[in-house]
Amino acid sequence: MSETRHPPCPILLVDDEAQALTSFEMALRTAGLNHFIACNDSREVMAILGRQEIEIMLLDLWMPHLSGEELLRRIAIDHPGLPVIVVTGADDVETAVKCMREGAFDYIVKPVETSRLVGSVKRGIELRELHRENQLLKARVLSGRLNRPEAFADIITVSPSMRAIFQYVEAVAASPRPLLITGETGVGKELVARAVHVLSGRRGNFVPVNVAGLDDHVFADTLFGHKKGAFTNALEARAGLLEQAAGGTLFLDEIGDLSAVSQVKLLRLLQDGEYLPLGSDIAKRSDARAVVATNQDLESARNAGRFRKDLYYRLCGHRVHIPPLRERREDLPVLLEHFLDQAARSLGKRRPTPPEELNKLLAAYHFPGNVRELESMVFNAVSLHSAGKLSMDAFKSEIFRRQPDLAGEAPAAEPAAPGRVAFHETLPTLKQIEDALVAEALRRAGGNQAIAATMLGITRQALNKRLNKPAAEG
Repeated sequence: MSETRHPPCPILLVDDEAQALTSFEMALRTAGLNHFIACNDSREVMAILGRQEIEIMLLDLWMPHLSGEELLRRIAIDHPGLPVIVVTGADDVETAVKCMREGAFDYIVKPVETSRLVGSVKRGIELRELHRENQLLKARVLSGRLNRPEAFADIITVSPSMRAIFQYVEAVAASPRPLLITGETGVGKELVARAVHVLSGRRGNFVPVNVAGLDDHVFADTLFGHKKGAFTNALEARAGLLEQAAGGTLFLDEIGDLSAVSQVKLLRLLQDGEYLPLGSDIAKRSDARAVVATNQDLESARNAGRFRKDLYYRLCGHRVHIPPLRERREDLPVLLEHFLDQAARSLGKRRPTPPEELNKLLAAYHFPGNVRELESMVFNAVSLHSAGKLSMDAFKSEIFRRQPDLAGEAPAAEPAAPGRVAFHETLPTLKQIEDALVAEALRRAGGNQAIAATMLGITRQALNKRLNKPAAEG
């Protein structure tokens, strides 16, 4: 789970003292960083850099044949993107300033503290990762294409905003850092998470977990597992879902609902890549990549103290926001066709033909449940369908029931009994009722007369005639 455990390229350790190299290796291994090359002859460094890409370098200054300072200058010219951490016994400000001016990423004085060294190496790796992602994202945006569009096959869209999201996802999918996916309920956050897993190239499983409603004990047991006898009825040891996600992706949905105690456990997992199964005092390591999702405003939760700031920033290594359906209405026709096909196959029926007015009606609705709500509407309508064109009645009943009242409504009347309309004390005239219905339909339809006519159950011509009728004829 730790985002720096497996850098794509090796870490180069350069020191003429074998003991120092061994010390570096031991320090890095404690953090799960075990991909490195050790070099005790400074004259071989440039040849190594010419043969393969290096993630980050630890460099001693005082070495025979070719000094670390000379190497630092050459690397700054020939390999300017390589972070170099100078590790030396020279504890003076002048040397440190000089090295930093020559392009050193950091300067550490021997004897080296393990936490100081590991922290610096992790920051250097993260810098390299960000640089690669930025270059890749730039290339995607400039080219305007997707390298692997098949990874998004389950996400039905023609929206330019969604295509831009796909380009970003392609750029960050291989990153080991956490990815936060935000968006309203029903926009397809899990589908995006699955696409990330496919694009990541990880050989392990995609393991989804909805953490909403899980108390601290169940959360820990679900993710981390337990030892035999860890609690009452723990008759056998059980591996958690983290083990199932080994080498793959752990998808935590509804992360905004996580309790404060569970947030601490997740933070440790993300920071150190370690976790404790219930009843165990021996930590296990995880190399699963974390992808999390929420329909909540995590920033507001963080500011209100309901969500840990350190966990929030850890989760925001990469971030994707999926826009609601009402902000990409161009997707409505293609989604309608897709769900009609799906529903017909699922229900064993011939695919019905939707009336032309249906798209207009759907376009006037704001879809609080997003894509999932549209899918439910279509399946409900197809299940009721028998022959001919698809009836709009099922859609109308749902849309008219769920459309929320907006600002500017008339004062609320007394609640009406089912099947009845509530009036104020003074009854309106028939003309007033007709005028009010027409005005309300036009308001809800955003001025679109075709949609308003559909809502009123009349033709557009009839509505035009009513709107153009002289006042004296009312």
